[in-house]
Amino acid sequence: MGLFSRRDRGPRAGENPQPSVPNSQSKSSLTSGSSSYIAPINTSARVMNRTSAGTTSTMGGPGTPLTPFSPSPIPSIPMPRPPDPQLDPAGYLRSLPAVRDRCKIIMTKACRNELRHFDVDMRKFPDVVSFVANIIKRDYDAPFTNIPPHGRYQHFAVGGRDRIAHLLATWPPEEVDNTEKCKRIIDLFLVSVLLDAGAGTNWSYKSPENGRIYRRSEGIALASLDMFKSGLFSGNKSNKHQVDKEGLKHLTVEALAQGLQSRPGNEIAGLEGRAQLLIRLATALDQNKEFFGEEGRPGNMLDHILSHPATQASSVIIVPVPVLWNVLMNGLASIWPPSRTAINGVSLGDAWPCSSMPQPTQSPTSPTFSPFPNTTGQSNGVAPWESILPFHKLTQWLTYSLMQPMQSIMKIQFAGQEMLTGLPEYRNGGLFIDMGVLTLKPEDMERGLKNYAEYCERTGTKGVEVAPMFEPGDDVIVEWRGVTVGFLDILHMEVNKALKNELNGNELTLAQVLEAGSWKGGREIAEVSRPNTKEPPILIDSDGTVF
Repeated sequence: MGLFSRRDRGPRAGENPQPSVPNSQSKSSLTSGSSSYIAPINTSARVMNRTSAGTTSTMGGPGTPLTPFSPSPIPSIPMPRPPDPQLDPAGYLRSLPAVRDRCKIIMTKACRNELRHFDVDMRKFPDVVSFVANIIKRDYDAPFTNIPPHGRYQHFAVGGRDRIAHLLATWPPEEVDNTEKCKRIIDLFLVSVLLDAGAGTNWSYKSPENGRIYRRSEGIALASLDMFKSGLFSGNKSNKHQVDKEGLKHLTVEALAQGLQSRPGNEIAGLEGRAQLLIRLATALDQNKEFFGEEGRPGNMLDHILSHPATQASSVIIVPVPVLWNVLMNGLASIWPPSRTAINGVSLGDAWPCSSMPQPTQSPTSPTFSPFPNTTGQSNGVAPWESILPFHKLTQWLTYSLMQPMQSIMKIQFAGQEMLTGLPEYRNGGLFIDMGVLTLKPEDMERGLKNYAEYCERTGTKGVEVAPMFEPGDDVIVEWRGVTVGFLDILHMEVNKALKNELNGNELTLAQVLEAGSWKGGREIAEVSRPNTKEPPILIDSDGTVF
């Protein structure tokens, strides 16, 4: 298959020619076993102005501009400990460290092939490492310091045009200072990220700017930018380029549908859920004035962050990531659907029960009985909160994305970025399925295909490429997301090992591996595995607020 050939590139001076396919003996520390390695897809037609380190071009790879949002040295300062789960289980499960801590349980079971819904072949993991490492080498030049961290910013630059830089340039510095510019970009990025759940196979966005068609995350990004510029989210007549509680309070499903160009034949998945999320955002902005000010504006979180006691100001401003996390988790807590998981009346957001997690003792006669190994024959001592798996995907996506303008415009350094995890969404997760590390078990495949058939009948969708489908809270999806977080940590470590010679003493951050490798790799392998729809190997019957 010619699509799987690596882009031809002769060695530069001082380089040894690199084989496009790794040797059968993988350099990875993981057991390779039999290899089914597939080289990265040739995207040379999409690679524009690929640069080497040290150049001043504004482009770094396919649709990934080199920008002032590039990663900078991360200061090391003590991070606050998360709440004690025995005393405050809801607080713990809403904390950032809980995501990695709890997903490690799923990852450990996966490495032993003990998952409930997936068979796991860790012999295929070196293939994923090689695939991702070669994508990075294809699209960036060593030592890869020009890879930006994962964030919403890159989606606005689809097609090679830096639309955010252009937007910033339209605000004269004598009228709009850097603080206000940063607040406006925070406003834009926040609503854009909240809209950035899976768009579905039927939807596309035709840009009024150039008449081109965009889909998925990039299409939603451009649609949100156009709605922002039109003033749809602003209640301030003197400044339409902002988001505030008044503007969102009057938002309707119809207005959002028009902005997203969602109509019969071009429906975006979960339109109602997206609209309600933004309408609930208006209430959250109004209720949390300590974060968002009297006008209820997302960008006002900048004032709170800069004045926070944990923020350090010397030659540079240093903000601990948990300060931003607290704003997003507590300030936006009320926007999540009320049907989500809760403990003692406290909504946990993107956190779900999972049968592969430790289960409290239950009566064998209970329909939800889920035994947990207990060698003592007595109560296993497992608390109910331990069965819940937290992800906070959109909140993490917000954190990654909102750090970008604050770093670039306000020169803020964020300490503790290593606390953030890989994002448990379908591109990162699909990568491990399409490359054979994870295989859905037959009984779950059968159930998922039945769900898909019912979905097609309900919605009138033609099943061009049939795939199993589940709702976001289904145990299959929760387990898949949990193992994805854990596998991304392993992938991060192993890719750094695979690229050790090219990195020349540097290391890629997890955010860089997400941006340049795993998310992109998941999309590319999906394009080949399912060329008609380019959808992931497992479909989500999305409510517009998770994926």
